[in-house]
Amino acid sequence: MCRSCGAIVGAGESTCGVCGASTSAQPATRTSQATPDRETLKFARALMERPSKFTIILLMTNLFVYMLMWQSSGMSFSVLGFFPGPVLVAYGAKLNSLVEAGQWWRLVAPIFVHVNLLHLLVNMYSLWIIGPYVEKLYGGSKFIVLWVLTGVASMVASYLTVRPGHPFGALGRFIFKINDDPSVGASGALFGLVGVLFVFGIKFRHELPEGFKRAFGIGLLPMIVLNLFIGYIGRGIIDNAAHLGGLAAGAALALVVDYRRPGERSGVAIVWQVLRALLLAVVAVTFVQVARHFRDPPPASLARLPIQISPTTDNFVVYVKAMNEAQEAFYAAMQEDDLKPSASAIHNLNNAPYLDQKAHELRETIRNLLLEAATINPPGSAVNTEDTNQKKAKLIQRFGVWTKDYNEWLKSAGKRYRGLIEVAPQKSQ
Repeated sequence: MCRSCGAIVGAGESTCGVCGASTSAQPATRTSQATPDRETLKFARALMERPSKFTIILLMTNLFVYMLMWQSSGMSFSVLGFFPGPVLVAYGAKLNSLVEAGQWWRLVAPIFVHVNLLHLLVNMYSLWIIGPYVEKLYGGSKFIVLWVLTGVASMVASYLTVRPGHPFGALGRFIFKINDDPSVGASGALFGLVGVLFVFGIKFRHELPEGFKRAFGIGLLPMIVLNLFIGYIGRGIIDNAAHLGGLAAGAALALVVDYRRPGERSGVAIVWQVLRALLLAVVAVTFVQVARHFRDPPPASLARLPIQISPTTDNFVVYVKAMNEAQEAFYAAMQEDDLKPSASAIHNLNNAPYLDQKAHELRETIRNLLLEAATINPPGSAVNTEDTNQKKAKLIQRFGVWTKDYNEWLKSAGKRYRGLIEVAPQKSQ
């Protein structure tokens, strides 16, 4: 933090990028220190006195979503390197095939989802540095509008640049993608904020103090070029189309949106308050849709993705325990007409980690069997009628087929865990 103007200063920087004051512990000599001009200090202090609460809210929201993703992955430290593809899709990752199936909210949810811990930390550090400037310049309502719109624009750009089966050279692969892979991350919206500050510095260059002319506008070109170069090196992994889409959207919005000049009142035009409320409502509906579709089976195409990692032994243990408990609950329902164990078993099945598509199908089948068992003998109903016994016989027959499929999967899946798991023998009905 700059002691002169209060601006945030990056680690290792010797001078403030806004006012030019030295950030060293010892005061610099008169010959080596550039004295910040009075207008820059006045402008910076007036700016930094404004709140930036929405930046903090976005930071906490992204962190909260990440913790939920970690919990859904069994809270294993191995998934901090990369979340499995099905987890990303469950939390709203953009997949063209699912967007085309009507899941429009996958163009909004990805700006709150990150693929691993490093991805989250880099983006949240960038938001911590850039976000307050945009929020303090434009106010909270405009900041939210800019963040959501540029984030959505970045996902739209990513959607439009997926071209399966098209051969591209090195330059083409910088923007276009030949595979419909999950796309997530706040970086598109962050590029949008950079685009806002870039145009802001050019648009208002005649009224900005010298220190702000160096920090915004043309002064951002080296950072933009560097990030695009990193994107070129990482093409095929980094979604450069999303970055460029966010950057272009932020620049376009900054051309038409005015900012709150120092000394202006904090009142916000009703139109911006309405836009903020509408976009926050869209975000809220997006989270509801994510929750509604959370248990949907992931597309089979995820099996080929490089982001798909092998499930951990811990996840396998949790999954097998849930499946064993479900079988015990089924026996209790069929043999003793006891439905109490079913509620806990179904809950644990719902929270069991995803291992692979076959494991997911087996889990859903035993879950449905338990739900059907509860309808045969609901509490307070007559038992052991002819109709009830026939329904039980059919359900037990289906359970026998499921047991055979599950045991076959268990034999093959156990080999992937190096024999660390000893599965108890299954009962025979």
